[in-house]
Amino acid sequence: MVSARQWLGRFEGDELTDLPFSFVYGDRPSATLLQGWIRQWASQELDRQRREHTLTLTDPDTGLRLRCLIVEYLDFPTVEWTLYFENTGADDTPILASIQALDACALTDETPDGFVLHHHTGSPCAVDDYQPHRTSLYAPSKSWRGASSKRISAKGGRPTNSDLPYFALEGAQQGVLVVVGWPGQWAAEFVHEEEDRLHVRAGQELTSFTLRPGEEVRTPLVVLQFWEGDRWRAHNLWRRWMLAHNLPRPGGELPGPQLAVCNGNHFPELLTNADDEIMFTERYVAEGIQVDYWWQDAGWYPNNGSWVNVGTWEVDRERFPGGLRAVGDRLRQHGIKTIVWFEPERVTPGTWLYEHHPEWLLGKAGETKLLNLGDPEARRWVVERIDCLLVEEGIDLYRQDFNIDPLPFWRANDAKDRRGITENYYVQGYLAFWDELRRRHPGMLIDSCASGGRRNDLETLRRSVPLLRSDLTFVPFSDQCQTYGLALWVPYYGTGMINPDAEEMPYAFRSAMCPHFTAGWDVRLPDLDWPLIRRLTEQWRKIAHCYLGDYYPLTSYSLEQDVWMGWQFDRPDLKEGILQFFRREASPYESARFRLRGLDPDARYVLTDLDGGKPQEFVGSELLGEGLPVTIKERPAAIVITYRQVN
Repeated sequence: MVSARQWLGRFEGDELTDLPFSFVYGDRPSATLLQGWIRQWASQELDRQRREHTLTLTDPDTGLRLRCLIVEYLDFPTVEWTLYFENTGADDTPILASIQALDACALTDETPDGFVLHHHTGSPCAVDDYQPHRTSLYAPSKSWRGASSKRISAKGGRPTNSDLPYFALEGAQQGVLVVVGWPGQWAAEFVHEEEDRLHVRAGQELTSFTLRPGEEVRTPLVVLQFWEGDRWRAHNLWRRWMLAHNLPRPGGELPGPQLAVCNGNHFPELLTNADDEIMFTERYVAEGIQVDYWWQDAGWYPNNGSWVNVGTWEVDRERFPGGLRAVGDRLRQHGIKTIVWFEPERVTPGTWLYEHHPEWLLGKAGETKLLNLGDPEARRWVVERIDCLLVEEGIDLYRQDFNIDPLPFWRANDAKDRRGITENYYVQGYLAFWDELRRRHPGMLIDSCASGGRRNDLETLRRSVPLLRSDLTFVPFSDQCQTYGLALWVPYYGTGMINPDAEEMPYAFRSAMCPHFTAGWDVRLPDLDWPLIRRLTEQWRKIAHCYLGDYYPLTSYSLEQDVWMGWQFDRPDLKEGILQFFRREASPYESARFRLRGLDPDARYVLTDLDGGKPQEFVGSELLGEGLPVTIKERPAAIVITYRQVN
C-alpha cells in the first residue's frame, strides 16, 4: 500500500518531473514541454474504496489538453490511470506521437538472475494457449548472461491473440504486476538499465497523428499492483481485486457458476433449427440435469448456407418460424435463460449491411470488411440493431465474437499524418458500444469471444466474461494447461466439451471444469452414458463456486504427457476449497505428495474424494508441511478432492 501511494505521488507534484508517461509533441519530448503547460488537479471519492484524481495539463500555445484520469484504491495496493488528449484549439495540432501510457522505472532491486519478467502466451488457438513464461533481464554490462530487454506486443489488432498484456515483474524483495488494458494493438518493452533499474514502456503500438479541433483520443489503461515476497499471494490479491472492482455485476450481483447447453457442432455449418434446439436442450432436462443457459450458436440469421456469412442481422424465419424468442420462451418454462451469438464487426459480401452501408465499412470491394465502430453513425446503427434483437427475441446473455484481425483495416485507413487514429477511435467506439448495451440492459451479462480468447484485455473484461476461453477445445491436457495459466489473471472464464467416450469422459470433463461449463453432447446417440453425465455435472455443480476463490498451482506447468498436474482453489471466506490432480497418460508414477497453500496451520480439515472413499482428517500444518499424499492408479485419470475446515 505504501508503494502504491508513493507511485500516486508521481502525479501530484507541481514540478512534473516524475510523471510515469511520455509522448512527443511537435518533435519535442514531453519531458521538456510540460513545465510550461497550465496544471490543474482535482480529486473526488468514487465510493468507499476508490478515489479518482484528475491531472489536467494544457498547452497555452496550441490548446492541446492532456487529461490524466487516475484511480487510487484504498483496499488494494493498486493504482491505475488513462490519458486523454483533446484539441481545444481552433487549428489542427502539431503531430502527437510515440505516446507511452506507461514510461517509468518499475523496480530497482534485481534478483541474482536479474529482473524476472513473468509473462504468458495469449490464445492463438494452440495447445499452449495461456502458457506461462519466465524471462530474466540482465544489465547491459552482463549481456553475456542474457538479454537486457524484452518487447512484447499484440498481433493483428486483437489484444490477446499472441500474448497476454498481463505481466508480473519480480525483484529481490518486491515486485509489481503491470497490466495494459487496450482492445487493440498494444506494445510493451521491459529494459534492464545499467543502474539496476527496470524500465517499462507500454502503449498503443503506433501513434503519430494530428488532432483536428474538438477531437479527443485516449491511451490504454495502465494498472499497477505492488507486492512483496510471495508471487502467488500477489496473483491472488489480483484475483480478489478483479472480483471486487472489475468483474461485471449484472443486476448488482457477481455472476455465479453456469452450465450451458450448445448443440451447433453436431450440424453442418452450425445450421440448426428451432425444433432441434428445443429437443437437444429438453433432453438434458428430462435426464434430470440442471441447465442454466441454452446457447444459440452462430448461423441463426440468413447466411447463404454458411455461418461465416455475417452482416444480415435478422432471424432466419424458415428455420426459426417463431424467432429465437419462441425457443427461448419454451425453455424458460424450465428455468433456462438464453445466450445468443453475434458477430457485428465482420461483414461479408452479399449481406444487408455490406450492400446498404458501404460508407461504414473498412476494406476492399468484394472482400470481407470491418464495420468501423469509430464512425458515430455506424455505432449508432449497431447499438440500435443489436438492442432491438435483444428485446424482440428475449435474449438474456449477449455473446459477441470477432473472427477477423482488424489491424490491417485500421492502418490502411490512416492518412500519413494520422497514423494510429483509426484504431484509437475504433477502440473507443467498441467500448462505447458495449457500455451503451449495458446501460440499456443492466441485468445482462456479455460474453466476449474473438476466435476464442483473443480479446481478453482488462478493458474488455471490465464489461464481459470469456465463456469460451480458447477455440482450442476438447484436448484434456491443453484444457488443464489453459486453466493453469489463465487462472492467475482471470477469475471467471469458461470452456466446454463434446462426446468423449464414456471411458475417457471423467478425465476430459474434469480437465475442462471452469466457472462456466458448456455441455455439447450429442443427445441423439443411443449409447450416451447419462448416469455418468449426471454424476459429473452434479460434482461440478457442488464445487464450481470454489473457482472464484484464491488459486494456487501445486505443480509446474507442463505440456508433456509423462507428468502430473495439479492445483488448489481456496475459499478463505467459506473455509473450504478444492484440489484437482491429473495423472497424464504416460506418467509412470501412481502416487505423489503435494504441499497445499493458504490454510490455517492450527486448524483441522476434512478432505473428501468426490469419487468416494472415507473422508480423511488432517491438521493444516501437515498439509502445508509434509503435504497431501495422492494416489491415482489409472492413466490418464483425474481426481477432485474437497476440503473444509472443521474447527
